Amino acid sequence: MFIVLLTLSFGLVNSLNPGTSSRKTSNVSPRSATVAEKQAPTKAKEPRWDDHTPLTPEDLPESMVRGVEGDESMRRRMEAMLRAGQLQITDAIAELDGEATFSQDAWTRENGGGGISMVLKEGRVFEKAGCSLSVVYGEMPAEALQAATERGVDRAAGMKPGEKVPFFACGLSSVMHPKNPMAPTMHFNYRYFETDGGVWWFGGGTDITPSYLFEDDMKHFHGAYKNTCDKHDPEFYPKFKKWADNYFLIKHRGETRGLGGIFFDDLNDRDPELIFNFAKDCVDTVVPAYVPIVAKRCDSEFTQEQKQWQQLRRGRYVEFNLVYDRGTVFGLKTGGRIESILMSLPETARWEYCHEPKPDSPEAEILDCFKNPREW
Repeated sequence: MFIVLLTLSFGLVNSLNPGTSSRKTSNVSPRSATVAEKQAPTKAKEPRWDDHTPLTPEDLPESMVRGVEGDESMRRRMEAMLRAGQLQITDAIAELDGEATFSQDAWTRENGGGGISMVLKEGRVFEKAGCSLSVVYGEMPAEALQAATERGVDRAAGMKPGEKVPFFACGLSSVMHPKNPMAPTMHFNYRYFETDGGVWWFGGGTDITPSYLFEDDMKHFHGAYKNTCDKHDPEFYPKFKKWADNYFLIKHRGETRGLGGIFFDDLNDRDPELIFNFAKDCVDTVVPAYVPIVAKRCDSEFTQEQKQWQQLRRGRYVEFNLVYDRGTVFGLKTGGRIESILMSLPETARWEYCHEPKPDSPEAEILDCFKNPREW
C-alpha cells in the first residue's frame, strides 16, 4: 500500500480535448469573408512547451486573438465569452471557499495567442481549483490531429501524409478538487477549433466525480444540464449524457471516472451562432449545477477511511487522464506547456494492491454506479 504525491503547478490549458464526429453541413469558417480576405497568408510557427512569455497584469491585452481576425469573428467572440465565464466561475468558487483566493498568471506566445490561468490552492473548502483560458495558433502533423480525435474522423482531409495542419483553438478548462470526500470533484472544458482549411467545430462538456453517492446531488447536477440542453435541442441531453458515460470510461478497469454529465465534440451540424449560444449557456450552468452541492457537503464529517477512499478514486482520475484523455494527447503533440496539460490532476492520489470495497458498503454502492452508469 502506498501513496503517490502529485505536486503539480497549475498553468494554462493547451489540451483542448478534441473529440468525435457528428454531421457536417458546412466546411466554411464562421469568420466573415471580409475578415478572411484581410488576413495575411502567414505560416504559423509550431508551438513549443518553452515558448511562453509571462505577462504582468498591466500588460494583459484585451484580447489574445490576433487583431486581423476582427471583433465580430467567432474566434474573438468565443474568447470574450470564455473570459467572462472564467471570472464568473472563479468569483463563485472563491466566495464559497471563504479563505483562499485565486492567483492569476498570464502569458503570450510568439506566434500569437496565449492564456490566463486562475488558481486557488490550500483553501478551506478546496485543496486545488483552477480555471484556465487558452488561445492557441499553431500547426501539427495530420497524424497527430488524427490521434487526438475519435477514430474515423478525418480533420485533415486533403492534406498529404506528414504535412502539418495549421489550426486555431480557444478553450476554457477547469477542475475543482474539494478537500472533503463527501464533496465531489468537477471538471469542465468548452472550446472552439478551426483549421486553415476552413473546417470548424465546437466541443465541450461538464462532468462530476463524487467519491460517495448522494442521489439528490446527482439529480440536481444532471437536471441542471438537462434543462440547459433542452432549451436548445431535446436530443442533446440523452445523446451527450451517453457520450460522457462512454468517453470517461477507464477501459482497463471497466468503470467510469465519475458519474458523468454531458460531453460533445465535433459539433458543427447547424448554424455556428446556435452552437455558440449553447456553449455559452453550458458555461453559465457550471455555477448553479455545482456550487450548491459543494456548499451542502463541504463541512460534512468524515473518517480517515473515507478520506483514503477519496484518494483511491483520485487515483482512478489520474489513470484516465494519463492513459485515455484525448486532450492530453493533443497537448503533448502540439508543444503545450506540460504543467498546463496536467493541470487536471489532483495534488494527492492513492493506489492499493487489489483493493476491493466491503460488500454492501457505501464504497461498493458507488463503485456499482461506476461500473453500471445510471439515468439520474
